[in-house]
Amino acid sequence: MNALTRDTNAWRLIGSIDDIPSQGARCVENGETKIAVFRTADDRIFALEDKCPHKNGPLSQGIVHGGCVTCPLHNWVISLETGAATGADDGRTASFPVRLDGRDIYLNLQQGA
Repeated sequence: MNALTRDTNAWRLIGSIDDIPSQGARCVENGETKIAVFRTADDRIFALEDKCPHKNGPLSQGIVHGGCVTCPLHNWVISLETGAATGADDGRTASFPVRLDGRDIYLNLQQGA
């Protein structure tokens, strides 16, 4: 049994990797929470709450580079893996586990951290 079938209620199919441009993002909503799903240049997928820990800027509109996204409002750099601000900045946004099954992206909505 793979991780996707262990708890089918936690994982939601949100689309294909092809739905997200390379070094771009796509948003999905879970109730009141907007989640940005990012694709890096090497096709890694990450999901963060779509708000910068600084002033709630829309991370989905930021620049994806390496394993980070730069907030479009005040240039805070956020780790896509952890949701933590990098460098001298301090703060964190919620991150959500993602899994690829072929080219399909699954998002775990119960594990925002």
